[in-house]
Amino acid sequence: MKPRLLYPDRDLDVDQAPPAAAGDLARDLDLDTVYDAMADSDSGIREIVAQVLVTSLEDPGEIRYRQAILGDCLRAPAVVRGLYEVAVDALEAERGVYRYFRSADGILHSSGQLLEVLMTYLRKLRDVADPAVGGFRSEGFARFLGMIATDLDDEYFRTVDSHLERLRFPDGVVVGAALGIGNRGSGYVLRRPGQARSDRPRWPVRPRQDSYTIQIPEREDSSVQALVRLREQALNLVANAVAQAADHILAFFRLLRSELAFYLGCLNLHDRLTANGQPTCFPEVTAALPFVLTARGLYDAGLSLRLDGQVIGNDLDADATATIVVTGANQGGKSTALRSLGLAQLMLQAGMYVAAESLRSSVCHGVHTHYQRAEDMSMRSGKLDEELDRMSRIVDRLRPAALLLCNESFASTNEREGSELARQILRALRESDVRVVFVTHLTELAGMLYDEHDPSTRFLRAERLPDGRRTFRLVEAAPQSTSYGEDLYQELWSALPPDPRRSRSPRSERR
Repeated sequence: MKPRLLYPDRDLDVDQAPPAAAGDLARDLDLDTVYDAMADSDSGIREIVAQVLVTSLEDPGEIRYRQAILGDCLRAPAVVRGLYEVAVDALEAERGVYRYFRSADGILHSSGQLLEVLMTYLRKLRDVADPAVGGFRSEGFARFLGMIATDLDDEYFRTVDSHLERLRFPDGVVVGAALGIGNRGSGYVLRRPGQARSDRPRWPVRPRQDSYTIQIPEREDSSVQALVRLREQALNLVANAVAQAADHILAFFRLLRSELAFYLGCLNLHDRLTANGQPTCFPEVTAALPFVLTARGLYDAGLSLRLDGQVIGNDLDADATATIVVTGANQGGKSTALRSLGLAQLMLQAGMYVAAESLRSSVCHGVHTHYQRAEDMSMRSGKLDEELDRMSRIVDRLRPAALLLCNESFASTNEREGSELARQILRALRESDVRVVFVTHLTELAGMLYDEHDPSTRFLRAERLPDGRRTFRLVEAAPQSTSYGEDLYQELWSALPPDPRRSRSPRSERR
């Protein structure tokens, strides 16, 4: 039995190594906040969502497969939670059964006990699944619930119960064997009590005693050991079969728990976002090329979770756009918008809803981030060297139709040098069909790119009202030659406590 709730044609590989960009994505997009909300204190859920969210799907068909299943989960969350609880309880119960692997008799006994326990939870699984059969419309859940109804019917449980009862050997163990070389036993076969040997020759013989009983004297250890070896040989095949059956059912419950953990995490996150009054939607997904990106009310889910309330979203119209340059006022929401875009792309390619009123986007062949890092305290390299080295490693991993999010890249050097470095890198990436969203205060870079009048480059600016207030929205506009750092200076100055020695503002003190 295979749940197949994450992929239509394969299982979740829980041992799969994370992509090389996973660490940077978690740090730069604040994924830990999202993971914590999805996990809701369940470490098992957190481990799975942290793996699935950064392991992006690139086939639009597979994305829609998951979206449909998640849609079913949102319509019937109680069923999903019930199935997950059964899987978790079954695996917890397995810990209470001691598995003995040193002898065939021990394997048979302990594996039989485990099978009896697992049968109880398979029945509970069917009890949860049966009432839900008609209410799930997705291909994945319809197949899964149909499999439960077909494979775990009453006849299945009657058959398993009958076998388990027989394997307790209430009438003793009956072994068939043949004489081999030197009259040694060979071909040991476990038989049902009273089972006739169909291959025994029918010779006309006189009536004789049906059976013989050999009684082993006390302290005859060698004879006891010989009898134990005979029993072990007879039980070996059936013990292995019972152990494999128990392991198969355990593997099913482990896989079911892991795959349902992702959807349960999605339910937890959805509850948190909607409780904050934030919208969610299932995005429309298209092939990798040409580039498609249209959004309404796109917001940073992590920021909403941290503030425990509503945050402002942005509208984007960036179809057929390879490079998006974001400039504008300090503390105007540029970095927040960048995070919202990166997180939305990851959620889309995990088959999830996204934090927006609507979103239409092409898939990306990998999401990467290049953000500023703290100074290297070991002094092995300067900040610019570190930025260039990290960019080089990112470029080595880039493929056509990848997405690269840059936040204040190359701001560690002077304006002219940083602008020229960034301009050449952006040009090369554009020619390689890599989409880049570049947040920058390098006004010289923004001016050079704007003067190129490239139709595949779009310019967004953090909105600032005439009185200096920030709306935390991005608007499509030409770059300006200032980031309004003076606004922050004035704000800090006015926040200082009164001091009679400081009677004039910094502006009035200038000469």
